[in-house]
Amino acid sequence: MKRVIFFIGVLVLIAILIACSSSKDHRKGGVIDSPKKRGEISYVGDEKAASNLSGPASPSPYAAHRCEMDYPYHNTEQYDFKSENTFKDVIENPLSTFSIDVDAASYSNVRRFINSGSLPPEDAVRIEEMINYFSYDYLQPANDQPFSVNTEISSCPWNSGHRLVHIGLKGQDIELENMPASNLVFLLDVSGSMNMQNKLPLLKASFRLLVDQLRPEDRVAIAVYAGSAGLVLKSTPGDQKERILNAIERLQAGGSTAGGAGIILAYNEAQNNFIKGGNNRVILATDGDFNVGVSSDGELVRMIEEKREKGVFLTVLGFGTGNIKDSKMEKLADRGNGNYSYIDNIQEARKVLVSEIGGTLFTIAKDVKIQVEFNPARVQSYRLVGYENRLLNREDFEDDTKDAGEIGAGHTVTALYEIVPRDIDKVLNDDDGLKYQNVNIDSEALGSPELMTLKLRYKQPDGDKSKLITSPIIDNGRALSKTSDNFRFSSAVAQFGMLLRDSKFKSDATFSNTLKLAKSSKGNDPMGYRAEFIRLVESCILLADSN
Repeated sequence: MKRVIFFIGVLVLIAILIACSSSKDHRKGGVIDSPKKRGEISYVGDEKAASNLSGPASPSPYAAHRCEMDYPYHNTEQYDFKSENTFKDVIENPLSTFSIDVDAASYSNVRRFINSGSLPPEDAVRIEEMINYFSYDYLQPANDQPFSVNTEISSCPWNSGHRLVHIGLKGQDIELENMPASNLVFLLDVSGSMNMQNKLPLLKASFRLLVDQLRPEDRVAIAVYAGSAGLVLKSTPGDQKERILNAIERLQAGGSTAGGAGIILAYNEAQNNFIKGGNNRVILATDGDFNVGVSSDGELVRMIEEKREKGVFLTVLGFGTGNIKDSKMEKLADRGNGNYSYIDNIQEARKVLVSEIGGTLFTIAKDVKIQVEFNPARVQSYRLVGYENRLLNREDFEDDTKDAGEIGAGHTVTALYEIVPRDIDKVLNDDDGLKYQNVNIDSEALGSPELMTLKLRYKQPDGDKSKLITSPIIDNGRALSKTSDNFRFSSAVAQFGMLLRDSKFKSDATFSNTLKLAKSSKGNDPMGYRAEFIRLVESCILLADSN
């Protein structure tokens, strides 16, 4: 009997060993579904495409079908520290200069945290990106200008003794069929870190939506990177959708992350198929975790700056949780004359790649800078709300070699200044106490009703010389209750951001007041984005109460 039991035990052990060996042999790392080793890349197309390898494939630390519980979870998300803008004295700092920003990644990332039941890290909150996530009902551009300029002034909702200046730009709307032909290169991260449900599967679903928007005159190539980089689809006309979709569908994750090599490959492919007068762009989709080859921020930024001068721009799409390299992806998009969005669900993918495809992919004005000169007779001090990493020196405004932000077709861009009004009687009798100089306010300023003068510079997408727009702004004393939905909703979002950052300038701001302001200014909301914002504020009230 003991021999029988021993014999059965041996058979069971042998069966277990065979099963483990079979399971190991059938794990699929790498990019295309094939029996190759983990991290090795297969190619769609001819043998020439395979010559674009940047180096040997690396073994994957992830199996393509792994259970996410098999590995310990480590949160390695990275956000840059940003010191909040403070109030500037107008006598000492009469000019405020900054680059516009149309990125919206911070809002969807913040939403991800709140929906998961926690408040975001302070450095994940970029107030200007939260404000600019939403579209506003601004006037359409006139006189062949690429964008309109809209301004409004009223009481500051979180500090009634201050005034709030609202500046809004509206990019020209262009129907998709009237947009220039596109030469796109999808640069897709298929490394092991993308092997999670909210990463590569969501990435595939997102790009299927984009492919549906392609026209026959558009072209698409697909480059991928894991342990090495390769071209899985050569530049293909946009009406060959089945071929493009098949290439996307066969992608699988595995390997380390040779992001730098992938970027080089993608830019070379875009340059080889360059469309003069068209939209030439690399679309990078990743969690931002570059760890093989060229990977430092400095090296990548220099590389991308060089490529943008040749007319190829960059859009960055972030995916996933746990190891998002937010600071790296924001820098790459900014320096690549593009935008950065964070895709946390398929609805966000639809917003970025379908509803707002013009703003995402088609630049109508580049290097857009704003410079405000404040009237010292009317303004004691001012604070730009957000845009901390977009500030420029005063001399940069006139310098056409200085890079700045881009506006896409149909985009709206909004900026807010919090103003401390000046007592005119104090101006006339003020002694600044300086030993070596005496600051006098010009008599013309004293008699002027102007609060400030707004100046903008921009270039055409393929231009090198900027154009100037100048507009004086007057405070007509409008009450907050009489302002537009644009004004009140943008200020509600700004107030929300200050609360999430625990800003020292939040004054009387509360989540409850934010909720009331947002509800009163919801306005026309066909896609439900403002209603969703209201729900986020309500969630924060519950989170605050529970803590």
